[in-house]
Amino acid sequence: MKKDKFFAKEMSSIQSFEFNHDVAEVFDDMVSRSVPFYDEIHRIILDLVDRKYNGGAIYDLGCSTATTISILDKHFKKRGIPSPDYIGIDNSSPMLVKAKEKIKKNKVENAEFICSDIADVAFRKSGMIIMNYTLQFIKPTSRPELLKKIYKSLDKGGMFILAEKIKCSGHTINDLLIELYYDFKRRNGYSELEISQKREALENVLIPITPEKQIELLKKAGFKKVEMIFRWYNFACYLGVK
Repeated sequence: MKKDKFFAKEMSSIQSFEFNHDVAEVFDDMVSRSVPFYDEIHRIILDLVDRKYNGGAIYDLGCSTATTISILDKHFKKRGIPSPDYIGIDNSSPMLVKAKEKIKKNKVENAEFICSDIADVAFRKSGMIIMNYTLQFIKPTSRPELLKKIYKSLDKGGMFILAEKIKCSGHTINDLLIELYYDFKRRNGYSELEISQKREALENVLIPITPEKQIELLKKAGFKKVEMIFRWYNFACYLGVK
């Protein structure tokens, strides 16, 4: 795994963050050091699969380097369950190059990757849809219709697992949680320069919303059974069941 040093050198001008070739090269390290409890979110997904998944295709929206698909497939094989169809969607072709390398290395079968904006893809019926830290990069005005499309594509009893960065409604606590998150990044070896430059690059690119607003959007999309099932400071995971 190549170490993330993308923001380690001072930049004369900070460009808006994008998932380009240079980011794809270090993404696995970047996400493991930048997203709290990243492994635990995968553990939660596997627990939900064991308890609630009733078969059908599995979508990973914003699949990046196919880590989630690889973990799922390993789990199914360990349990002696035939691998379902996996569909990974990402609008970054460099990410999908890494995804295909990973599934080949891990001998994942039945995996299809689509390089496209998620909103432009016609979904087939599915048993589970996963969206980890992706909706936050989609324009807020486009989110309601996308969530409705996700709901419609799920089989009855199907699950939608959504992990997101969030914000609080009050500035005092929100600012505190942001600083606590930066403490987490410092503990994981990121410098003040790296933290500040990435923060600037993500401005108006990653747009979090409050948990209350997220639950409201999920309910308006059709999910009557929806809850936040995990939270760490300003990161959360939601489960919606059709």
